[in-house]
Amino acid sequence: MSAFAPKKYYYVFKIQYLGYRFHGWQKQPNLKTLHLMVDRTFKYVLEGQKFKTLTSGRTDAMVSANETAFELFVYEPITDFEAFLELFNYNLPQDIRALAIEEVDENFNIIQQPKVKEYIYLFAHGQKCHPFCAPILTTFLDPLNIDLMKQGAKLFKGTHNFRDYCYKATGEGKYYREVMACELVENTAYTASFFPEKTYMLRVLGEGFGRNQIRLMMGALIRLGKGDIDLNYIANSLKTPSETPFYYIAPASGLILNKLDFKK
Repeated sequence: MSAFAPKKYYYVFKIQYLGYRFHGWQKQPNLKTLHLMVDRTFKYVLEGQKFKTLTSGRTDAMVSANETAFELFVYEPITDFEAFLELFNYNLPQDIRALAIEEVDENFNIIQQPKVKEYIYLFAHGQKCHPFCAPILTTFLDPLNIDLMKQGAKLFKGTHNFRDYCYKATGEGKYYREVMACELVENTAYTASFFPEKTYMLRVLGEGFGRNQIRLMMGALIRLGKGDIDLNYIANSLKTPSETPFYYIAPASGLILNKLDFKK
């Protein structure tokens, strides 16, 4: 670094958002994205100071986050975290909320930093649900065999070849990945008066996932629950990927990045 270069400050922000009206994180021409709204808010609250933001990972359109993170690079220090957080939240859209700020040093790399992510997928089945459910809960009108789907979810746990669960996989991707936990349980984490009596949640824990991996895993479980495939189909797909995999990507709005932890 040049002796005359200005000092740079580094901060990690934990945030949460409802993704239903956004086209994912990454800025795109003529589309409303989370990165666009976050940077637009910083431009206002930092009063024209030079800054840059970098996320820990992209999310697809309509996917929500209960907890995720991005890094802010800026040339003036934030001296009062509580006051800055209040100002930032006051100017953010109502469907984005900042949770915390932490200062880090120049050696911290938010993309490369080892992290564990917990995703959940919320759904109900066999009925037409209240329209208010749509932003965070997917409803499948067909009845599903939930007990069989619970057995299927357990097959994803462990280190497997997830090539069939990466949309439009190429020959150069990283497909052997570890899923640290995978279970399908009754949902008690997210409730609302307009939710149906019983809702369900796929919970997946891991350090990294391929493109649309969670939604493709959920898609396979939906096919299993409908009787289109059996348990052996899922088990075999994790050993010997198909040359022409069947892609059923579950709708995005049921997917939530529930928690993100950086490994020290």
